[in-house]
Amino acid sequence: MNNNNQSKPFFSVDWTVIVIFLILCLFGWLNIHASVYNPEKQGIFNLSTNYGKQLLYIASACLLGMFILLLDSQFLNAISPILYGIILFLLVLVLIIGKNVGGNQAWIDIGPFKLQPSEFAKFPTCLLLARYLSMDQVKIQDLKTKLIAGTIIFIPVALIMLQPDTGSALTFTSLIIVLFREGLSGYFLFLEGLLILLFILTLLYGKVILISMLVFLGALLVYINRRNRGFAATLLLTLFISVVFVFSVDFAYNHILKSHQRDRINVILGKVNDPKGEGYNVNQSKIAIGSGGLWGKGYLRGTQTKFDFVPEQSTDFIFCTVGEEWGFAGCFFVIGLYLFLLLRIINIAERQRSSFRRIYGYGVASIIFFHFFINIGMTIGIIPVIGIPLPFMSYGGSSLWSFTILLFILLKLDSSNRINTV
Repeated sequence: MNNNNQSKPFFSVDWTVIVIFLILCLFGWLNIHASVYNPEKQGIFNLSTNYGKQLLYIASACLLGMFILLLDSQFLNAISPILYGIILFLLVLVLIIGKNVGGNQAWIDIGPFKLQPSEFAKFPTCLLLARYLSMDQVKIQDLKTKLIAGTIIFIPVALIMLQPDTGSALTFTSLIIVLFREGLSGYFLFLEGLLILLFILTLLYGKVILISMLVFLGALLVYINRRNRGFAATLLLTLFISVVFVFSVDFAYNHILKSHQRDRINVILGKVNDPKGEGYNVNQSKIAIGSGGLWGKGYLRGTQTKFDFVPEQSTDFIFCTVGEEWGFAGCFFVIGLYLFLLLRIINIAERQRSSFRRIYGYGVASIIFFHFFINIGMTIGIIPVIGIPLPFMSYGGSSLWSFTILLFILLKLDSSNRINTV
């Protein structure tokens, strides 16, 4: 049976995931077409238009997916360190010869196209992380394992931050879900959530008030749990980390984030009312989505879309085109597809007999979920705009190809040799 699966890779693949992939790509293309439609350039194969290029990207992505399904799964495991090394080289190279677009030196020109290495850093990082964590004698509870796993994730993050591309760098933080699934203490997830909350509260109320409250609350909890020395020590450690973090917020906010990123955060937090400045994109996006009503205005009939009220509408804000032209029904359909895809990916990961495949599957789910949640969240104004694409739907070759590789590697790992481990 295994030989049959290896010789016929397309028969054992999870076709449900492939159908969802194709629907998202094609529905994304329809909305890209709508967002940049020009009656004077009506040909769908016109490569001078975004939708013409995207059609080429989709076709090449399908070929890329078919090629991955023909590979040997053991080869994917073995080559992961090489792929990781190549992507690190490209991330360094883009800092030297890359083209600066919108303040980020993140693209390498290849003829008429632009390659964004940070997009392609996701699947090698997931592969190498899965390879390391699935090795014998490696346990996530060990400090050495945590440090090595963290280093695998941190190196591409550091190089991407040098571009600087905060949105792409933040994507890798989602891989903590992978570590948690493999046995990392829930304390680290709690700590990550706590630090995010403290970042917001520091910006709203200032560090003096917040640190005073933290010290009081921490001292109270330590006193209540003084007989449980282990728990009290954990509380003290958490208090120390929290206080140091609160003191570092001002530096990170003023020296790491760009001015437009700070402005966007201020708009989201309500500290600044700037509907015609930094709040313009989100404000127009919410107008577009809200104006769609239940069933939408109809394909190519969106006024916000037609008159270019929303910047970057074919890329980061593609979801507002869905809301305006397809309405609540269209938004529900897209969100439902993504949720079904994520549940399917988790199901694929959990049915694996190999820890390598399971870990990689959770890496895929984590990254797609992060992009899906953050992208839609920023279009409806609940999350600051950090500029990351909606998987499979946003315009862009690098984004589509990287997500295709990420997903189809999982499909290959799932389809081949299910009984034996990788």
